[in-house]
Amino acid sequence: MCGIVGYIGNQQATPVILDGLKRLEYRGYDSAGICTMVNGTASMVRSEGKLINLENMLNAAPLAGTIGIGHTRWATHGRPSERNAHPHQAGSIILVHNGIIENYLPLREQLKTTGHIFKSETDTEVISHLIDEWLKSGCGFEAAVRGALGEVRGAYAVCVLCEDEPGVMIAAKQGSPMVVGIGEAEFFVASDIPAILSHTRNMVFMEDGEFVLFRTGAAAPEFSTLAGERIEKKSRHIDWSPMMAEKGGYRHFMLKEIYEQPRAIRDTLAGRILEEEGDVFLEDLQLADAELAGIDRICIIACGTSWHSGLVGKFLLEGQCRIAVEVDIASEFRYRNPVINARTLLVLISQSGETADTLAAMREARSRGAKAVAICNVVDSSIAREADGVIYTHAGPEIGVASTKAFVTQLVALQLLSIRFGRAIGTIHKARARELLAGLLRISTLMEETLKLDAEVEKVARHYMNARDFLYLGRGLNYPIALEGALKLKEISYIHAEGYPAGEMKHGPIALIDENMPVVVLAPKNSTYDKVVSNMEEVIARGGRVIAVCTAGDSDIRGKAETVIEIPDAAEELLPLLLSVPLQLLAYHVAVLKGTDVDQPRNLAKSVTVE
Repeated sequence: MCGIVGYIGNQQATPVILDGLKRLEYRGYDSAGICTMVNGTASMVRSEGKLINLENMLNAAPLAGTIGIGHTRWATHGRPSERNAHPHQAGSIILVHNGIIENYLPLREQLKTTGHIFKSETDTEVISHLIDEWLKSGCGFEAAVRGALGEVRGAYAVCVLCEDEPGVMIAAKQGSPMVVGIGEAEFFVASDIPAILSHTRNMVFMEDGEFVLFRTGAAAPEFSTLAGERIEKKSRHIDWSPMMAEKGGYRHFMLKEIYEQPRAIRDTLAGRILEEEGDVFLEDLQLADAELAGIDRICIIACGTSWHSGLVGKFLLEGQCRIAVEVDIASEFRYRNPVINARTLLVLISQSGETADTLAAMREARSRGAKAVAICNVVDSSIAREADGVIYTHAGPEIGVASTKAFVTQLVALQLLSIRFGRAIGTIHKARARELLAGLLRISTLMEETLKLDAEVEKVARHYMNARDFLYLGRGLNYPIALEGALKLKEISYIHAEGYPAGEMKHGPIALIDENMPVVVLAPKNSTYDKVVSNMEEVIARGGRVIAVCTAGDSDIRGKAETVIEIPDAAEELLPLLLSVPLQLLAYHVAVLKGTDVDQPRNLAKSVTVE
């Protein structure tokens, strides 16, 4: 979950690396460091806390050199501190690492017996000492890195320098993301595209077990397997503009990304709607109608916010395609010995396409013969590459740790998948498909209307910001949105919040309701409306403070709830998209009013690339 940036070329490395780390700070922000090299002498600066601390130190004492590596950390082994910050050095070896080394303790003990002294609590430092030990055996830098990585178990993306070979930088990957940028007489390494996008759009995506060596002045990087077999890699041109990853005048990335949702939906739909035919074109799905017809069960696998979108997907796929759907949290799926076979379709949802638990679940299911389709936002990410097919969401870079536009585009992708699946197997007829598609094409406009509630929602946030606990209630398709609304609030405001199916309230949560408990009730006009209103009245009868999100013009709700937020009317299957917006805004404004760090909430990272 940490962020890595490496540079070798003809520019001063520090500004390039620091700029890249700023764009990766969403991956980790409890410590950071940079190392550069001049004439075989390494210089390093590390700091605890957010990147601004490192930047201030570098402003006071700049690091020179045209080769360097940098890191922003999300702690796994060892508490946040300067001594646990990367880079780590052992002898002439300097290294940054993302991932978890599972056998670091026995390796550490083994290295201690040969005189190695450790200065940190991290698993990463073991790799630097291990490479140093291989160097002492008489092999060169490249062979030492290969040998050391052959001894470690676990996940890693590493970038390594050696004072004995000052014009060389090495990177390797196993289980953690890494992208190589190709420039004019310069090369870049990073954990994610935005870190280097302002310098080059020509990227090479590394696969597990791959190794790359960069030399100052070389025409191209040297790619190989860890065993040393040379391989040819093709670069890919990335269409994102660097400005897509900037705040664009908004106070926070999260608010910018909330407002980008109508555009993101339009981009995700673009080129995929065949309205006249009543069908959907998914260019990278890679599953023919006959293969879809052979599926008798779907397993949706995801984590966090993506799991909530998967729950919505269950309602869509079961309701429209009449096929059994399970939704699993990825970290649980692979450890419960799931019943999977060749007639099972896995749908994997991951914003980054690098979520470690989701990737492991996919590999487990595919080993049992299942087909896998990925829904993700990052082109050529690990999950997208390994799946049988992929539906890319076109949200653009999402920098705020709390997902917003990635979530709603996942919901759109699931809508498209359910229509494509239903048309392939005959459960959705042409007229119904055209109706569904017409609604999808209109939803971005309705979302733009919903965003006009921003100022109103801010007033609501101000009224309830001091509550200690929130309860969110919804039914059917809207129950997962209650879960998502509660997650957003707890993620960025640190207020305890829980989402529940409204009908389940009587089985426990009702005991919590009193005059101090705000209860957010999702009550738009749909097939469960009367039931939800009944649940809302149960809350009111017990003194609960109801914040109702309802359909515009609903006078019945307005006469009962303490606070009402009205959204535009829409088809039932599209309501989750509109309901998400006021809940995102509510969480955002409460967090701003409470003074928390909206874009970088404590203890969280954007991309969870370790188990």
